[in-house]
Amino acid sequence: MVAAMAKVPAAAVAASGLVGGYGIARWTEKRPLGGVALAAAGSLAAYEWNRQAGPRAATALTVAYVAAFAGSHPLAKKVGAWPAVFAVAGGVAAASWTVTRRAGR
Repeated sequence: MVAAMAKVPAAAVAASGLVGGYGIARWTEKRPLGGVALAAAGSLAAYEWNRQAGPRAATALTVAYVAAFAGSHPLAKKVGAWPAVFAVAGGVAAASWTVTRRAGR
């Protein structure tokens, strides 16, 4: 199953986890359910980051993923919830793409 999912870029998985986790939490009104989606996508992305770029890069990108989640909360107070989620998801996706692209060279 993981081999089939490896065709989806880790950047897309991470961004989808942040956006999807928030969306699920908001629409179901069950924050833990959104947290499960966030954690599942983060785990899969971390696996791919480790596979593609090594443990140091995977650790740094995982920290960025968690920091993006945490940072979206105060940012949402300034720009709104969805814009904050999309902004941090884009930032994590860009970082992921940059790191994994460099590692692939």
